[in-house]
Amino acid sequence: MPIDLPKDVRAQAIASIERYFREHMDEPIGNIAASGLLGFFLEEIGPVVYNQAVSDVQERLQARVAEVDLEVHEEAFGYWKKYEKAAKGRR
Repeated sequence: MPIDLPKDVRAQAIASIERYFREHMDEPIGNIAASGLLGFFLEEIGPVVYNQAVSDVQERLQARVAEVDLEVHEEAFGYWKKYEKAAKGRR
């Protein structure tokens, strides 16, 4: 599954790459080269980040699913208990 960015986000990423090169590298990078570098990172490294994010979400969801019984647990055979509580309250 290719990782694509919306047009406006892609433009911001390219501008950020250009700025990084202006401020931290000996030579600036042009718009076309920055776009190519972004494409390389998205294709080469993007899946690693994506897969790690999916793994993190799976881990969190599994933890939540493991706790579902605590959140939605209903006490069985509670019909008579409510009457016993009411009777104790009248004494």
